[in-house]
Amino acid sequence: MLNPADSDFLDGLAAQLPAGTLRSVEPRYLEEPRGTWKGQGAVVAAPASTEEVATIIRACAAARVGVLPYGGGTGLVGGQVCPDGQPAPLILSLERMTAIRAIHPQENVMLVEAGAILADVQARAEAEGRLFPLSLASEGSARIGGLLSTNAGGVNVLRYGNARDQVLGLEAVLPDGSTWHGLKRLRKDNTGYDLRHLLMGAEGTLGVITAAALKLAPRPAALGTALMVVPDPAAAVALLNLTRDRAGEGVSAFELISGQGLHFLAETMPQVRLPFADTPDWMVLVELGLPRGIDPAEELMALFEAALDQDLATDGIIAQSEAQRHDLWTLRETIPEANRLIGSISSHDVSIPISDIPDFLRRGNAMLAGMGDFRINAFGHLGDGNLHYNVFPAKGRSRSDYGNAKTEVQQAVHDLVHAMDGSVSAEHGIGRLKVADLERYGDPAKLAAMRAIKAALDPLGIMNPGAVLRAGA
Repeated sequence: MLNPADSDFLDGLAAQLPAGTLRSVEPRYLEEPRGTWKGQGAVVAAPASTEEVATIIRACAAARVGVLPYGGGTGLVGGQVCPDGQPAPLILSLERMTAIRAIHPQENVMLVEAGAILADVQARAEAEGRLFPLSLASEGSARIGGLLSTNAGGVNVLRYGNARDQVLGLEAVLPDGSTWHGLKRLRKDNTGYDLRHLLMGAEGTLGVITAAALKLAPRPAALGTALMVVPDPAAAVALLNLTRDRAGEGVSAFELISGQGLHFLAETMPQVRLPFADTPDWMVLVELGLPRGIDPAEELMALFEAALDQDLATDGIIAQSEAQRHDLWTLRETIPEANRLIGSISSHDVSIPISDIPDFLRRGNAMLAGMGDFRINAFGHLGDGNLHYNVFPAKGRSRSDYGNAKTEVQQAVHDLVHAMDGSVSAEHGIGRLKVADLERYGDPAKLAAMRAIKAALDPLGIMNPGAVLRAGA
């Protein structure tokens, strides 16, 4: 693969693009949130249109130059950085393609370009009395193209599904520079292979998403939020079932929070007000979005009383205002930042069959107790089976005290996840961090099909080389 810093290549590409499209590589393009890798790049291309994206990809294909698609840079598995060890790629940033091309409120559809920031898309939907329900902590900087390319999850998957479930059509540039004009607003289009779902979750390895037709939803007339103390994870799972039996599809989120997460907040972010004088071991954050005429606070109170009767809850807080609701969600959404400040030995984004989560936590905690002195913060999206199972140093120690424990801990946790028919990548993707995990745990038939698809669509291997599949594999 050629180095895109070659002057002949750059001069030829610049001649085909408007002035200012090619830029020097700033440090922000070479960083990722967890600091696991330092990236490299020879040049940044920031196109303003799909046609310009196609021009760039065609030139890179002709010269066999690697292309690293770049969205908001918020990914947690290294898919947006190319480390040393292979030629520095051209970094293709969609940051100038931010237009909301059209909105059709009566159809519950919005057409947006891939560089649009999620929070801006949410705000535009709200202005039309609609909801775009994809919601996650990085929504103020994450861009639609990257979110779809990684099939992002977030807190509303229980009700609305992952990112791929919120898309009707895509526009994308394929690795040969051709443009797929699939930006349709159709709910039914049964015309062969569905390229949408091939590109969503491919992390830029099969092409570049340039625009999407997003599904909108009616805004719930009223939201209700409660934080309930539960005796243990088994009670949390039973409470989830009770909540769904009572509220049906009105359950928007059901988050598991461990007491360890609140202890980390007290240790690192004392300005965050904790909800209980004595921190319980386990809690769930429940949110209901209900139609007009139903008071969610009353529904939550009735749920809490039923949970008390069944020994599924022992205490709780029901938000009585938007400010209180915001405070409860702030508690949940600042836990990852507290984790970062503590510094994990190993972090795991896993999914487990929901009814098996209590057993996974019991077995995982016992296994790690036999391996060393650790603190474990298990939290996340219980409603869809996605746990963030993160392992930290004992209090008063740092991760540097644990030598090579990260590799041993990660493999032990992932082996347990695999043995319990789970997934070692629930919502963050594979990127570069989990390429070896995919090879270790992936179904052989699936891996063979993935490699065949990659070879067919990207025979030169220029698209995000080394992400998802090992380069040259």
